[in-house]
Amino acid sequence: MGDPKGFMKYAREGPKRKPVELRVLDWKEMYEPISEDKLKIQGARCMDCGVPFCQGSTGCPVVNLIPEWNDLVYRGRWKDALKALHTTNNFPEFTGRLCPAPCEGACVLGINEDPVSIRIIEWNIIDRGFNEGLVEPVLPVRKTGKTVAIVGSGPAGMAAAQQLARAGHSVTLFEKADRIGGLLRYGIPDFKMEKWVIDRRLEQMKAEGVEFRTGVTVGKDITAEQLRSQFDAVGLTLGAEQARELPIPGRELKGVHLAMEYLTQQNKRTAGISVTDEPITAKGKRVVIIGGGDTGSDCLGTAHRQGCLEAHQFELLPEPPPQRAGSTPWPLWPMQLRTSHAHEEGCDRQWSISTTKFTGHNGHVTKLHANRVKFENGKFTAMPNTEFEMDVDLVLLAMGFTGPVKNGLLDSLGVKYDQRGAVAVDDNFMTNLDGIFAGGDTKRGASLIVWAIAEGRKMAAGIDKYLQAGKSARKSVS
Repeated sequence: MGDPKGFMKYAREGPKRKPVELRVLDWKEMYEPISEDKLKIQGARCMDCGVPFCQGSTGCPVVNLIPEWNDLVYRGRWKDALKALHTTNNFPEFTGRLCPAPCEGACVLGINEDPVSIRIIEWNIIDRGFNEGLVEPVLPVRKTGKTVAIVGSGPAGMAAAQQLARAGHSVTLFEKADRIGGLLRYGIPDFKMEKWVIDRRLEQMKAEGVEFRTGVTVGKDITAEQLRSQFDAVGLTLGAEQARELPIPGRELKGVHLAMEYLTQQNKRTAGISVTDEPITAKGKRVVIIGGGDTGSDCLGTAHRQGCLEAHQFELLPEPPPQRAGSTPWPLWPMQLRTSHAHEEGCDRQWSISTTKFTGHNGHVTKLHANRVKFENGKFTAMPNTEFEMDVDLVLLAMGFTGPVKNGLLDSLGVKYDQRGAVAVDDNFMTNLDGIFAGGDTKRGASLIVWAIAEGRKMAAGIDKYLQAGKSARKSVS
């Protein structure tokens, strides 16, 4: 701790967003740069709290050495801060930009003051490291001769692949899309993270020996049997892409889409990739987004940049309190009302709304029908005389995900599932099948990027332990 009184002397300063009227004009990242002097001051706010809950189980899943690199930034030791950051986190450029920062929710200073600006410090450490050429390939001491297939190239799969390559194994990373990155590539809008951020990390991974195979749907282009017979171990990091549906009358109408259909199209357009499906755009349209989470916010920001006429966001749950709810005391992630960048850009937000049906004209949605509900005794009840309807042109379903897609590779492999519908694993992240492992959202259910990285690393450790013991998935199918 460089300045024992820093937390009393300095105010919190987080990442500053570009003005709304400017940032909605393009798809560039929406944050302004911050000076080195300001970052040092933010590092000085990190206090000698004794037990740093920011890096504990309620704070940081990858157990980042947060107090250490905060202090190193304050002292101007950026190279050492980068080493400390990479010790626990393969991709701080992803978490720094996209993680909601549970570490800040668990910050001890946050008990009675604004927490330390951990996320922006992390973000600037890694970007400075890349800009100064300090991020280099990490090559293994020796090659093991073992082969590993990682299926799914989101943050969990990328982290697992990098860890295993550095351990000396030959790693092939399979991705069904045309480019590596999973939802980082085609689910997260560019105004939150431009895709060159992924590409520069992929160059490092290529130099470390990871082989990327895109446009390959494992379970179809390569069968489950072929996969098990060709590799000594397999890691499943398919994500949790099974979207929660809204089975109500009118769901089949044109103009009603799942959020990922919409976001993926725009990300491809931004990347200059031609879209062969029927275009989905909010330009000049009245848009309703059903679902109040991060995906809904991403849809909202996208709709603004496409030039929507008006935007509404409906949430089934009640409106959260303006401050930390009593049900989530420190150091838990606080349940409270949050206003995202997209809400700043304009939106009619409403809570306790249940959509009951869609109606349309000539096969296209024109009206949304709904009523207000109250949540009591664990269930939603319609409130009398609250029915309403509104004119709509585009409805985006952003209600979250129910787990991994089972119909395909997972079912054909014969893996077992837990009570939540995710893939069940043991303490080493191995499934019921010898040599077949699972991690990230596939094993955990839809969660945060930082959890995906943490689980990818843990799965890689389990695979490495299995291979170092001389075992192979090939033997179990031979």
